[in-house]
Amino acid sequence: TSQGELYLELFPREAPVNVAKFMDLAAGEQQIIDRQTLDTYKPEYFNNSRFHRVIPGLLIQAGSPDLHPIGAPLELIDDEINALALGLDKIAAIQSDGSISPLLNLANQQDFEENILIPLYKKMRIADAQELRARQSEIQIRLSELTVQSVFENLGYRYTTEQETRAISRGIVALANSGPNSNGPEFFIALSNANFLTGRYTVIGKVIEGMSSADNIGRNALERRQTSALSTSIYTIKRVN
Repeated sequence: TSQGELYLELFPREAPVNVAKFMDLAAGEQQIIDRQTLDTYKPEYFNNSRFHRVIPGLLIQAGSPDLHPIGAPLELIDDEINALALGLDKIAAIQSDGSISPLLNLANQQDFEENILIPLYKKMRIADAQELRARQSEIQIRLSELTVQSVFENLGYRYTTEQETRAISRGIVALANSGPNSNGPEFFIALSNANFLTGRYTVIGKVIEGMSSADNIGRNALERRQTSALSTSIYTIKRVN
C-alpha cells in the first residue's frame, strides 16, 4: 500500500470457499462483470484500489465493487462461520440484569425491536397485535432463552460446524457484507478488538507483519484534508507463499 507493506496469513482451513474466492480475485482468476456493457473480464481485482472506508481505531475497508472501474464479481458467497466455536450459543442475549449483550451492538430501542423483537415475532408466527397481547407470557420466556447465536439466526445467519472460526480482534481480516450470505470482494482489517462484529463476518486471515501500515491508514483518515487521496491506495495484492 502507499503506507507500506502488509503481510496477511490467510485461513483456507477455516474459510475455504471464501479464501479461495479472495485469492482468485487478487490473482485475476475470477470473472468480473461490467455493469454497463455486461462484458466480463478477469482483472487483478484489488490492484490500484483504495481503502475507501476508514473508522479510526476500529477498521479499514477496501475492495468496494461500487468504486471499481469495471464492476463486481458475478456471484456472492455464503458465510463460513462456526458460532459454536465462538461460544455464541452460551452467551445470553438479554443478561440477568436486563441489559443487552454488548456482542449484539444495539444502540437503542429501535435497534432492539428490529434485531430482536420483530425477528422473534416472525419466528413465532405472531401476525397481529391481538395475538401479540395474548402470547405475552410465551414471548417473555422466549426472550429469556435467546442466545447471541439464536438472535443472529433469527436475522438469517446460518452457521457451520465443520471449520473453526476466530473472533474479530486486532489484525484480523474479514469480509464485509450487507447481511447473511452476501460476501463479495470487500474486506476489512480490524484495528482493535471488535467482539461486537464477531459471528456476523467471515474471517479469512490476519495481518502477520506491517500492522503499523494499517494503523497509519486509519490515522490518515483523521487528516484527510492534509493528506493526498493516494494515501490509502493499494498498489497490488500478490501471493508470496
